[in-house]
This record gives sequence, structure tokens and C-alpha cells, in this order.
Amino acid sequence: MNIIKTIRENAKKLNKRIVFPESTEKRTLEAVKTLTAEEICRCILVGKESEIRAAAEQAGIKLSAKISIVDPLISEKAFDYTNEFFNLRKAKGLTHDEARQKMKDPLYFAAMMVRRGDADGCVTGAVTTTADVLRASIQVVGMKEGNKTVSSVFLMVLPDGRPVTFGDCAVVPYPDENQLSDIAIASAETHEALTGEKARIAMLSFSTKGSAQHEAVVKVTQALDLVKSKVPSLHIDGEMQFDAAFILEIGERKAPGSEVAGKANVMIFPNLDAGNIGYKIAERLGGAEAIGPIIQGLAKPINDLSRGCKSEDIVTVAAICALKSA
Repeated sequence: MNIIKTIRENAKKLNKRIVFPESTEKRTLEAVKTLTAEEICRCILVGKESEIRAAAEQAGIKLSAKISIVDPLISEKAFDYTNEFFNLRKAKGLTHDEARQKMKDPLYFAAMMVRRGDADGCVTGAVTTTADVLRASIQVVGMKEGNKTVSSVFLMVLPDGRPVTFGDCAVVPYPDENQLSDIAIASAETHEALTGEKARIAMLSFSTKGSAQHEAVVKVTQALDLVKSKVPSLHIDGEMQFDAAFILEIGERKAPGSEVAGKANVMIFPNLDAGNIGYKIAERLGGAEAIGPIIQGLAKPINDLSRGCKSEDIVTVAAICALKSA
């Protein structure tokens, strides 16, 4: 199975509207051209039309008539967007003038398009920092109901084509048990949305089923209990070492009777140290392809990019964004 091809094909069926606030960035423009030509999604560029067209011409990119361009400075939605953002943030001390200035920013305008349903998702971060993307996302779109944690996953495509989801690898440094439970639930949802597989979640640790005693292990088992109470239908187990989670014969030996051990396809790391190191080892030594980071936990999908991304990466993330908006 080519999971990237599957993701793109599945996104095509949805015909979603994805907005791109980094509208003069060359890789973004190349990706938008591809997305439109392959009909993966309907693309919206946010910014001044003359500047967007000049950037595309300079990059040798011909923009299709199917690509929409929205200028925050002259949009008929600007007044309503400003009022809504002001009402969202006035309790935090935001003034109406400050709200108006924020809505002139393509990032905040694009986020408001997603909030209001004028776009189904947003892809950005090729030049914008993750901190700025997350700040705009949380302030405008807000958190998914029942979730209090913005987190991330990487979809790891193994050399044999199998997809495994790793979380959190990019956002929450040292999650407590409540955050860890949110990460597990969101990661399961992301894995199922992207792969079509039933999630089998392993709560990772340096201990398997009581083989070690430590407060770090207690945090993982408490998070496991929280997940089970929140979403009893999930297939989840822990605490579990990676080999017990991934290799069937070891899982059967270390965690006999577990429905997850040796069969996990969603790996929840206890902290960002482990998650970030783990996905990079899998990528650099194990030959896995790392797709992400994929932001999760928001009320509606806004996806961050690596600033080192290629245009093909943006195409894939846009397809992922479309699937997560379904």
C-alpha cells in the first residue's frame, strides 16, 4: 500500500477547500498548482492579488483560473471577521482596532475563514514559525470539544509501506496524565482518518506491565485509565516498551493477553524528548518516511509545515488537512 497515494486519492473524493496564507511563497505556489491540476482540493490563496500573481510569474508558475484569491484588505468578510475576533478576545484585553489589524494578517484571516466555514482547512508554516501558527489557531479556531491539548503526530511510513503514527513529537514537552490522554485520543482519530485502519494504541514507557516502578510509569498508567474512561471503545494498552508494542512474539511474552501488544499502530510517547528522538531515529536509521508534524486537538484543521518542506510535502499535508476536515 502506498499510503501517500491513498491519502491523496481519498482527499480527491471530498473536494474540500484549503486555504493558504503564505500565498507568495514559491513552494506553496508550486503545491497549489499541483493540488489544483490533480484536483486533490480546491485552493484559496490569501493576500494581495497583484503580489501573488507577481510572485507566481517570477517563479514561472501559471496559476489556474480555478484557484481563488482572497485579499483581507478588501474582502467583504473583513468587517464580520474583525467583529467576531474582537468578541472572541475582548476578555483578554484585545481592542477593536487590534482585532482589525490582526484580520489584515493573512494567517489570522485564513484561520477565521476556517472558523466561519468559508474554508475547510488551512495549511501554513513554510515560512511562519510553529509558535505563530499555533497561537493564531488557538485564538481563532479554538480547541476541539472535550479536548484541552494541542498536540502533533508524525505519520511514519515504514520501508515495507506500513503506516505507524507517533505522538507527540513536536508540541507538548512534558505532558501530564491529562494531556497525555488527550494526545492518545487525538492520535487515534488522526491515524484512523488518514489510514482507514482501526487504531491500536500503545502507551509507551521504559516499563511493560509493572516491570519497573517509577513516577514516570505511574503517569503513563494514569493516562491510560483516563483514556479508557473517556473513550471505552478504543483499543489501547500500556504501560509498554516499544519492542513489546511492535514485535508480536515479544508482546506475547511481556504482555500476554493484550489486544495491542505486538500489534500497535499508534505509539504514544511519554514526553517530547522520547517522541522527537524516536521519530528521527526511525527516519534516519530505520528508513521510515516521516510525514508531519500533523497538528491535532483543534476544533477545525489547521496544519503546520516544516520550514524545510518541499512543495510535494505541502501537497501531502494539504491532502491530510482535507481528510481531517471530513
